[in-house]
Amino acid sequence: MTLKRVRRREFGSNKLPNLPLLTQSTYSVSIVRQKGEKMKKDTSETIRRASAFPVIMIGEGLLVGVLSGLVVLLYRICLNYAGIWLEAILDYVKGNPLRLAVWLAALLGMAVIAGLLVKWEPMISGSGIPQLEGEMEGKLNQKWYRILPAKFIGGFFCMFGGLALGREGPSIQLGAMMGKGISRTLGRGKTEEKFLLTCGASAGMAAAFQAPLAGVMFAMEEIHKNFTAAVFISAMTSSVAADYITSHVLGMDPVFQFEIAGNLPQRYYGLLLVLGVLLGLAGVFYNWFTLKVQSLYKKASWLNPVTKAMIPFFLSWILCFTVPEILGNGHSLIVMMTHEKVALGALLLLFALRFLFSAASFGSGVPGGIFFPMLVLGAFVGCIFGIVCTEAVGISPDYVNNFILLSMAGFFTAVVRAPITGIILIFELTGSVSQMLSLSVVTIVAYITAMLLRSEPIYDSLLKRILEGMNLKVEKDGGEKVLDYYAVAEDSFAAGRQIKDIPWPEECLLVAVKRGEKEIIPRGRTRIQTGDILITMTDEAHNGAVYDKMNKLCRNNK
Repeated sequence: MTLKRVRRREFGSNKLPNLPLLTQSTYSVSIVRQKGEKMKKDTSETIRRASAFPVIMIGEGLLVGVLSGLVVLLYRICLNYAGIWLEAILDYVKGNPLRLAVWLAALLGMAVIAGLLVKWEPMISGSGIPQLEGEMEGKLNQKWYRILPAKFIGGFFCMFGGLALGREGPSIQLGAMMGKGISRTLGRGKTEEKFLLTCGASAGMAAAFQAPLAGVMFAMEEIHKNFTAAVFISAMTSSVAADYITSHVLGMDPVFQFEIAGNLPQRYYGLLLVLGVLLGLAGVFYNWFTLKVQSLYKKASWLNPVTKAMIPFFLSWILCFTVPEILGNGHSLIVMMTHEKVALGALLLLFALRFLFSAASFGSGVPGGIFFPMLVLGAFVGCIFGIVCTEAVGISPDYVNNFILLSMAGFFTAVVRAPITGIILIFELTGSVSQMLSLSVVTIVAYITAMLLRSEPIYDSLLKRILEGMNLKVEKDGGEKVLDYYAVAEDSFAAGRQIKDIPWPEECLLVAVKRGEKEIIPRGRTRIQTGDILITMTDEAHNGAVYDKMNKLCRNNK
């Protein structure tokens, strides 16, 4: 390397300090050596610390679980009060034009606050799950110290305003950002930070639903997207800690409490196939319609974050004196369907209004999730299907609640494409474990239907929208070293090939191949097998590009 090249690399077009030529040469070479030594130190430190991850992450996962659980618990308590206050206000303003006008002014004021918060920190828009996935892929970098207060306050006002949004997505983002805050406070590296983000997401969902197993599975299936012992143990530790804190304050009762008549007789399992197909079609339409409404908001260039927020808040005001049942997260609607007999026509009307209002609320970009609203819509499909079956096929009305439970899992699976999470979530939310076979049938059929129709999972689509709207710049060199873990799927490009025959991304280094409990040093003739965990190292700056390339090599994309 010539002195001229060294100068350009270190100082661009600027000249070196005014030193003698020999001193300048020594100075330049010294800087190059220092950089090389620092990179070696960073690399060795990253690998050394990664070897102790299973032990380290238990303690850190517990810390993240406790603090994330406390934050989400406080968030839930505030949202519960928001719902109580909303019901009291609706009763107070009902039938009084002056009071209704005052409530409209209050709603528009909340819209202004929510819109200004989104303008101040765009990453709080929506549920927050796509933003978290983007950070896990190395494509986004969220400012945790801004997101925590902005998401908390914005989510509170959206729920107080009666918007058809949920607390679960925001809880997952709040938990993950608490994990990131702990990582930054303790000075952890990017590799460890990803584990703590996963722990926080798991704790956030566990605290939001009081469903620790579903929290772990969602974090593994949707956020981390890899099943390793280190991440599973740490996520489980966080999830259990958060659930314990929440249950200690709010009690142990499941979120949904309704009776199930018992297992659906197997002679009716043909109906489950029909229900699975309908849920798959409904999930595909839901994804398309949600993205379409979001696009319509975006195309209205004259709208800014504040005026966008005013639309669902104004719709909430109209619904408060016409169909107030539609407002809020929808928990009361599930109670109504499972405990009361509702006419089919009324169900269809409520379903249509809820569907439209949910899309209008989420599409505006205000802080709030679609996780729970998805379950509500799935419950509507199941209730409608069950009532039709009782009238057309002669099934006992006692089984309508079975169809409601099954449809929540099936619709969630069709939309999010996370079947294991859907099944476990319904188990924990209802406290019933007697529907395993029928749940599996419905979720599998719904999953296959959505997959055959080539509907992309909703959170993946939302992440693409976020990335398309941002002008992302990637640095050419430098940055912290990051370890990533990729599971080799059956029939993927990498499966069965020798390392030397695989076109690895230029910006990464294959550090190890983990096969069961064994860790193999990669060599050119090492043959990759299905189920192997590939551990790669890359610069933080190239993490997003490497993630995409490695997924193409390791996933079955046929």
